[in-house]
Amino acid sequence: MFYVQGFYKIKRIANFYQYKDLLKKYLLSKFVKGTIILSPEGINGTIAGKKKDVKNCIDYIKDKFSIVSFDSHNTSICEFLPFYRAKVKVKKEVVPIGLKLKFNEKNKNCYVDPNHWNKLISDENVTLIDVRKSFEHKVGTFKSAVNPKINSFREFPKYFNKLKKNNKIAMFCTGGIRCEKASNFLMQKGFKNVFQLKGGIFNYLNKINIKKSLWQGECFVFDNRVSVKHKLSLGSYSMCRGCRMPISVQEKKSSKYKEGISCPYCYNKLTKSQKDRFSMRQKQILIARKLNKAHIYQKEY
Repeated sequence: MFYVQGFYKIKRIANFYQYKDLLKKYLLSKFVKGTIILSPEGINGTIAGKKKDVKNCIDYIKDKFSIVSFDSHNTSICEFLPFYRAKVKVKKEVVPIGLKLKFNEKNKNCYVDPNHWNKLISDENVTLIDVRKSFEHKVGTFKSAVNPKINSFREFPKYFNKLKKNNKIAMFCTGGIRCEKASNFLMQKGFKNVFQLKGGIFNYLNKINIKKSLWQGECFVFDNRVSVKHKLSLGSYSMCRGCRMPISVQEKKSSKYKEGISCPYCYNKLTKSQKDRFSMRQKQILIARKLNKAHIYQKEY
């Protein structure tokens, strides 16, 4: 059994470039895999491995960056390791929105605990915004949530500029980090009634009983689990290797779905050459799988 730990911390990090190789080396030494993003605004990551090894890595990260506690963290278990590699990336922003985060604009009163979230979003005067991409929204979302239909998080400022500043806005994302940037942006623009789901969808699915839940569907995740359900148990979605879209059980019944090759979203868009190439790749993957070996075409989502 493997432990999956997601976390983020918004804080100023000086000389963050110097930690890239150091962090990756430590992850590899503990056989822990996943992705960590470093920026002058903070740290964001999801790692997985054996329980003790993941704990050692978390303690190491907290020590190196003088972190007492994360702004948000979530833990789940998985029967397989959902990452193939250990990656540490450095970026200008902890989440790319094209706007520097102002630490003095961070409003602790905007966080709403999952236990109070249902009451907030049931208010007809609240505009509930899904701060994720459209394909994530399609996999699952909260009842009556608005899908801004954006392809990149950098497009959100343009969408937010259409909102009225006296609107009462509630936002949510997977783990909370995207809402940190979005709420900070809105506060800089003069919005006063901005709220975000503390700890994101992960925290909600972990805490709220499924019978009382207002969540509909599953939650897309950026690793090889593809999606998770309540209590962060493994979801039912698969990933199309042709276009990297999450595919439901129902969509896999389509004649356009070919494992490792295509799905209803990309079947008519792929050329014959692409389909032939993906078919050859899939054959190699199946051969490697029968031999119980890792294959060179392994990819993380």
